[in-house]
Amino acid sequence: MSPVAGAKFVRTPLQLYRYLLRCCRLLPSEAMQKHYQHAIRQSYNSHVDEDDPQRIQMIIQRAISDADWILNKYTKKK
Repeated sequence: MSPVAGAKFVRTPLQLYRYLLRCCRLLPSEAMQKHYQHAIRQSYNSHVDEDDPQRIQMIIQRAISDADWILNKYTKKK
């Protein structure tokens, strides 16, 4: 289950971009937030010209699962 509501509704690269930026707000420190926001922007810009629908869906699924993993890693109670 995704930590941020709406992951199942992500269908386009722009929706993914917005979803991932919302996920960043859940990270514990501002430095982490800035780091991952920068990484998200870089990745978005590097894939902006992708036009294969299957490849786009693969990227979306992978990005959501990676975001879930990162949020679980940093927000897990010890």
